[in-house]
Amino acid sequence: MTQNYSGKKAAEIVGISYRQLDYWARTDLIRPSVTDAAGSGSRRQYSYRDLLELKVVKSMLDAGIKLESVRTAFAYLRVELGENVSSARLVIGGGKAILVRDDAELLDVINAGQFVMTSLLSLDGVQAEIDAAVAELNPTAAATPARVPAPQAATGS
Repeated sequence: MTQNYSGKKAAEIVGISYRQLDYWARTDLIRPSVTDAAGSGSRRQYSYRDLLELKVVKSMLDAGIKLESVRTAFAYLRVELGENVSSARLVIGGGKAILVRDDAELLDVINAGQFVMTSLLSLDGVQAEIDAAVAELNPTAAATPARVPAPQAATGS
């Protein structure tokens, strides 16, 4: 059986006030998918997926993205991803929210999917290329791959 969450519990889990949750529901940012309010005294019921979406909204706001931009981003994500907005892989920070597509495209969801970059550089791939080149040039060195030292913590004096 799938668990549903009351508005009060949803707000507590996500880390927002009930007043914020109520405002987001009344203004159609995130409406509860299980049971919506139907007049005075009725109770909203949120699904787990709703909690994920609410947490994404909170994360975007915490990263300095304005509420109106969050609305724009969610409208775009709903068009692109349908009902499963919580499946998005987003990079959030600096007032931006970037959608990472499976084909390694980066799209700015606040600016209606404006193209950001063609591909991502996988550092694992870079390491594999270097290891292969080292092995090709010096087969004995390939038997013992070099380890990259961990950065030292700075100490204050």
